[in-house]
Amino acid sequence: MKNLIPFVIILIFSCNNSNEPDISNPVQNSDFAMMEDENVVQQNFLNGTDYTVYKRVRLIDKIGFTEPVEAYSALLPENWKHKNDIIWEPPGTPCMGTYRKFSAGDDKGNIKLELFPDHIYSWTSNELLRSLNSGNSSEFCSQQPPLDAEKYLSDIFLQEIGNPKIVKTENVPGVINEMKEKFNANLNELTGYGAGNVNFHPSAIKADVEWNDGKKGILTVSVGIAEITVPNQYTGGYDMIYTTQVSNKTMFVYSDEKSEAEKMYGVIMTGFRTNPFWQESVNNFWKQTRANKHIVHLGKIKAIDERTNQIAKDAIASGNRRLAEMDNQQRSWEQKQQLQDRMHTEFIKTIRGVENYQDATGKYEMSSGYNHAWSRNDGSSFILSDNPNFDPSSVFQDQNWKEMKKTH
Repeated sequence: MKNLIPFVIILIFSCNNSNEPDISNPVQNSDFAMMEDENVVQQNFLNGTDYTVYKRVRLIDKIGFTEPVEAYSALLPENWKHKNDIIWEPPGTPCMGTYRKFSAGDDKGNIKLELFPDHIYSWTSNELLRSLNSGNSSEFCSQQPPLDAEKYLSDIFLQEIGNPKIVKTENVPGVINEMKEKFNANLNELTGYGAGNVNFHPSAIKADVEWNDGKKGILTVSVGIAEITVPNQYTGGYDMIYTTQVSNKTMFVYSDEKSEAEKMYGVIMTGFRTNPFWQESVNNFWKQTRANKHIVHLGKIKAIDERTNQIAKDAIASGNRRLAEMDNQQRSWEQKQQLQDRMHTEFIKTIRGVENYQDATGKYEMSSGYNHAWSRNDGSSFILSDNPNFDPSSVFQDQNWKEMKKTH
């Protein structure tokens, strides 16, 4: 990460070959005062106050492929630290699947973001089946009667994070619509396994909360309940099977002014981009695993086609030249919202909405909280500001910074 180069103004006075102004000359003295004021203004621009520099970080899956593959990327303030984990629960285990953890925050701990992994709850009306599965639980799955997002928030989520007080809650219809779209895309697989009457009940909620120490937070969570009716060959009746998936579980904690924190939260959450080649490979692997129950070990996923394999190689390429090639030639997916990424955006719309910005590399969707946006036309570096006097090309003496245009 490059250090920002401070802007230095050099004043040259040559009226009398002196470094001091002629105080007897009111015009010269006025010019000097004006230039001195400009110098003060230029040097008083503060990162985090007058502007915020955002950098895109690449998050790698080191487990599932023959070599590390970029799974997704995130847009974070440049001074933030982050931690990412891609966890594979192997086939044959109770909670088999691929799970993501992500956390990031500033050095002082004043502001932080945490994205929790999905959790799957199973339940059935058949008491014998419940007892047989009673020991199958982990961080990622367990037995629990079905519950919606509001109930999950109050009964489970709040207890996990120190029981903050709820200030406000809001349902998020946009996320619910995206969940329905995702479920319908997978419905054919369920019916292919012989599932009969299948019903889906989605819910999504955003909450403003406050802890006893005065810190505030924004919580989000979505819950999808798949309800399946299956015949019971022993009784001649029917059993109900419920699968409850908890997703989009996030916590954003801040101690600064709410409006500024919400703007930052909006930029970060709309900046997540999932690599579709990674996601497609993961989905295909687990779909094949469900169809071939004899697979009992994880092994290594082979790239499904040449393009995916090339993405994998580029994702771990070292050196600025290879990185530049990757940014310029193969990152069109970072300009687009995938299904899971769109859900992040739908939560943000409950706060302030989003806007499209254009630069030489393409169109990017960002939070509408800032008045001005600049980029270095590399798809990775952005500056957002509300200060009309701030211009990074002048302040940093870097002409690669160009103001982005709002577009539709």
